[in-house]
Amino acid sequence: MPAIEASIMSTDILEQRSRRDARNERLFRWLLKGCALIVLASLLGAAGATLWGGRDAFGTFGWHFLVSSEWDPGNDVYGALVPVYGTIATSFIALLIAVPISFGIAVYLSEVAPAWMRTPVASAIELLAGIPSIIYGMWGLFIFAPFFADHVKPWLTSNLGNKPDDGKLSWVAGHVPFVGKLFGSDYPFGASILVAGIVLAIMIIPFISSVMREVFQTVPTRLKESAYALGSSTWEVSWDIVLPYTRSAVIGGIFLGLGRALGETMAVTFVLGNAMHLSASLLDPGASIASTIANQFSEAAGLQKSALMALAFLLFVVTFVVLLIARLMLRRLASKEGR
Repeated sequence: MPAIEASIMSTDILEQRSRRDARNERLFRWLLKGCALIVLASLLGAAGATLWGGRDAFGTFGWHFLVSSEWDPGNDVYGALVPVYGTIATSFIALLIAVPISFGIAVYLSEVAPAWMRTPVASAIELLAGIPSIIYGMWGLFIFAPFFADHVKPWLTSNLGNKPDDGKLSWVAGHVPFVGKLFGSDYPFGASILVAGIVLAIMIIPFISSVMREVFQTVPTRLKESAYALGSSTWEVSWDIVLPYTRSAVIGGIFLGLGRALGETMAVTFVLGNAMHLSASLLDPGASIASTIANQFSEAAGLQKSALMALAFLLFVVTFVVLLIARLMLRRLASKEGR
């Protein structure tokens, strides 16, 4: 009898523990679901708030708001083309510069650099990622932009632009379409779309290179040693072995840097020039969505405030589209790898 009672008590204890574990499991699942729903609610709330705030601008100007380059607070006429163009142009320039440099840094640290150098350099890159953006902006405004205006911009306009000092077209501007317009400018100062793109590139290089370095280190050593044993060079191993093995993560890191560039505010505000006119030249000042909002929102009222909220919604849409493209690319790469 004691054995039977002990067995019954043990069974009851196990059942109570099982019910408690099931209850805790449900609570844990609900907690995780709540965290996910908070993120989704924040996302939808931000989009809905900016869309609601910009309803007057969208209702007043309609689709013309997206394609108009006019921004005249005195007459309450607004268009989003200049800020949208500036945002996309500066981010594209930043990626064009940052991706090759980041790839070189990651390959050097993971494949070429001696062991004693890898940790200090990697730590320095991570420290660069933690520098506030306003520091980059001040450096760009007071140091890089004047240097660019005095030494780099005259060479670009003389050799690539359609408005050189001697009044004649350069050979490149005369033979390559659109290059003359891209690098021709009468603006005497350094703040421009190109300078903003370069500053953004410097800002996102630490992010992209850190991600690339981490994923390059996950490549199995036997794959690289096998390639070296067959006579491959370091470049061939990096390009044919390391990059294909990690391409999904590399693309994710690149789009992470692009997302940072699209939404950057203070650094771009300092070096972009904040001129609300559309110019084909990369050496002319421009405006971005974030810099326009930062400059004008504190004094905006009425339709102008609604136009700025509409710009915020457009920035949300642009960022969402970029991240969606990244997800689609990663899914496509994953499907190809599974074949």
